[in-house]
Formats: sequence, structure tokens, C-alpha cells
Amino acid sequence: MLKIQVGHSYYLHFDKKQWERGKPYPPLATIQVAAMLRQLGHDVALFDSMLAEDMHEYEKAVRSLRPDVVVLYEDNFNYLTKMCLARMREAACQMIGEARANGARVIVAGSDASDQPDVFLAAGAQVVLIGEGIAPLVELVKRLERDPAIEDAAWTAGIAGVASVANGQARVGAVPPDPRIAGHPAWDLIDIERYRAMWQERHGYFSLNMAASRGCPFRCNWCAKPIWGNHYNRRPARDVAEEMTHLKTAFKPDHIWLADDIFGFHVSWVEEFATHLDDLDGSVPFTIQTRADLISERMAAALKRAGCAEVWLGAESGSQRVLDSMNKGTKVADLIAARERLGRNGIRVGFFIQLGYLGEQLVDLLATRDLIVRAAPDDIGVSVSYPLPGTKFYEQVRSQLGTKTHWRESDDLAMMFHGAYDSEFYRCFRDLLHEQVTLQQSPSPPSSNHGRQQDHDHAQAMIDARWNALLAREHLHRTEQALLPLPLAAPNKAKAMS
Repeated sequence: MLKIQVGHSYYLHFDKKQWERGKPYPPLATIQVAAMLRQLGHDVALFDSMLAEDMHEYEKAVRSLRPDVVVLYEDNFNYLTKMCLARMREAACQMIGEARANGARVIVAGSDASDQPDVFLAAGAQVVLIGEGIAPLVELVKRLERDPAIEDAAWTAGIAGVASVANGQARVGAVPPDPRIAGHPAWDLIDIERYRAMWQERHGYFSLNMAASRGCPFRCNWCAKPIWGNHYNRRPARDVAEEMTHLKTAFKPDHIWLADDIFGFHVSWVEEFATHLDDLDGSVPFTIQTRADLISERMAAALKRAGCAEVWLGAESGSQRVLDSMNKGTKVADLIAARERLGRNGIRVGFFIQLGYLGEQLVDLLATRDLIVRAAPDDIGVSVSYPLPGTKFYEQVRSQLGTKTHWRESDDLAMMFHGAYDSEFYRCFRDLLHEQVTLQQSPSPPSSNHGRQQDHDHAQAMIDARWNALLAREHLHRTEQALLPLPLAAPNKAKAMS
């Protein structure tokens, strides 16, 4: 039996936007791995960095435990880990150094590690798992259990899907995702009350997370898939319903975030899920992510019956030209129809919006603004296009990337390639989209209340004026740039010497 510390390196305190947002979730993939290692007979402890104050908490934990192995397994269900934020990479490297200083072997897994294993190996990790890495992890642990003194070269020899210094390999192709990890997480290792306290303090309710599937079969050009590739692995509907029932009974959350990239996928599965929840009395109001073209009338009704309270759609853009360029596979009309169908079933709708995609122009941005006005989503999340290794989009802009290849934290919103506009323009555009949604979601004044109607109209006029000012400012800037004198030509050396 080995003493294993399982952890991750996403510190909410290190991401100002997310700390202020105050909606922390336990690291699902991390505690799934912890459960699996415990089932293999090992003594497993968890270091959950999500709510840790700083690195000192980790230093104290690893010094106290002195584990044989540290497995830094990032939560692949947390979209922020897929962004490979630079501040979290620094934290991971510090944790690796501290674990090695305390005599532990270190195994690292996650999106950033799969893309850039050399960084983590240089920090002192002996092994980086490429992709999900479950089968390689199991084999590494078995070898170490048989021979705790095994040398690193022998420890990793012949194992597919790993990178290590010992075998001189910077990267080895990932092995397919392993279905054995799809079970219930080790919830007992989580300090649930610490999460509950923050949710209650910030929002007045408590939300937990779970996942019914892993991966996504679609092929959007900008979407990085270093862990699951294009594999889509969905659990049985009854198993998911039983887990939700367990969370409801054990922890009494007011809400559940289903962290799937694509929830449900087939309407028959969602209908079966709803039936099992009815039988178990296990439904908790929940939020999902899915695609607009999957929301038929039947799907919207099934989601309502299951208890779905909110759906987030990857809208991305109101321009069909941009959606096609992204290889999104959806139509603007799908977004309008999905929003209407869900709304009729009393389900809130959020749109994820992406600004600045390669080739996007002002007419496309205005089409996105028009989509927000027409569809009137209940909420939006806005980002700029973010080139990540392994995507077609990354290869298209790779030659334009400078030294900054990752955001430091999630509110960076910096353009890392040459888009049509600069970062400040997109930040202003984002803020105005949010203001538009907020105004649209404010209660409509009654027809008899002329004062409130005037206030509403005035607020809309102010937003419109800010839109006009932003567009005029950008137009003036571009005009001024076009009128700048050309640089003087370099003198002809031959003439200068004659």
C-alpha cells in the first residue's frame, strides 16, 4: 500500500475574477482519481487547492503527510483548467518542487501538462500523463507498490501515454480515455462545509457539481481537447440519477452544475434520466451546457421534466460567416429557436459569446450585438478567441503569437494574435453587451407607469450612445492610422557614396 496525496493546482484566490464571482466547485476529475486509487487499496489523502489561501497551505500539508507519491491531477471538468492559466501553471510548478523536496515521486496530469510536458518535467515532476492517463497511472502505481525503490527509468519504461525525463521523451501520444474512471467521486475527501459557507455567504444558496459524460464529438476549430480528444463517453441515465439523488440526500445542495461539455446529447437519454429522477425523488434544480441544434421541442420538455433550471448554449457569434469559419456546425436560427423553446418551458438561457475570431469584422460583431438584442438571453459569458495548442485555430494564428501565449487569469481578455481590433476595444464591446443584457432582463415597466418607461428608454439611449461612441472612436483611430505619413525611405548607399 502506498501513501498517495492527490491534488490539483487551481487556486481560486489566484484568479481575481473568479474569487470575486465566488462560485467554487470541488475538483471532480481529481476526486474521481482519488476514489479509484483508494479502490486499488492505497492510503489516499486530498489536497484541494480551490479554497486554499496560498501556497503555504500546500507546503504544510505535504510536509505533514510525507507521501510516497503526489498525483497532481487537474480537474478536466473545470473549463478554467483547459485555458491553462499562467498563474496556475506557476502554482503547479511550486507544488511539484515542494513535493520533491519532501521525498515524494510526482506525477502530473492535465490540459497544460499534456500540451507542454517539458515545463512540468523541468519543475521536477518525474512523469507527465498525456491525455486522461488513467491506464498509465494505474500501471505506474502498481510498479511503485511492487518496488518502492525502483529507478525512474525502469518505473516508466514501456508505458504508453507518458512523458518523462528518464526515458528522454518530451511527449508520447495519449492513450484513449479509460471508462473505469466514470464512477462516483470520493466526496468524503472534500470539505463540503467550506464550499457551502462561501456559496451561502456570496449567493444565499449552495451549489455542487457532477458530470454525466466526458468529452465532445464535435470539431469546432478553436476547441482544445488534450484530455478526451473527440471521444464522448456517457454514463447510464440511472447511474447519473442515483448520483444526483445521493448528493441531494447527503449534502442537500440547492442547485447542481452538470459540468459536461455536452449534456444528454440524445433526447431519449434525457427522458430516461427524468424518469429515474421521478422514481428516486432525486431531482435537484440543475444547469447544463449544450448545443442549440440539440434543443428540439421534445428535448426542452424533457429537460424541464428532469428539473433543468438553466441551459448555457455555445452561441459564439451572431454572424453565420463566423460560425461557419469556426466549423461550429450550428445556425443563427438554431440559437433563436433554442432560446424560445427553452424559455417557453421556464428554463433560463445563457449564451457563451466569443469575440475576435480570425477574420471577424465589424459587420460580424454588430451581428452578434443584434443576436443579443433579438434573442434576449437571460445571461451571457463573453470572451475573446483564445488560441490553444492542438487546435486548428492555434495553427492558423501560430506565427502571430508572441511571448504571451496564455492568460495569467481568467479576466485577462487579451488578444494574443492580430485580430481586427485590440484588446481594449473587445473589453469595451464585452461590457456593452453585458449592459444590454442587464437592461433587457430588467422588469418591463407597466404601460401605465410613464416614469418607469422613460427611465428604461433613457437607459437604452445611454447604452446606444456608448455603442456609437465606441464605434466612432475606433473609426477615427483607423482613419488617423491610414493618414499617417509613410516612413522615410532609407538612403541609397550607392548614391550616398558617389
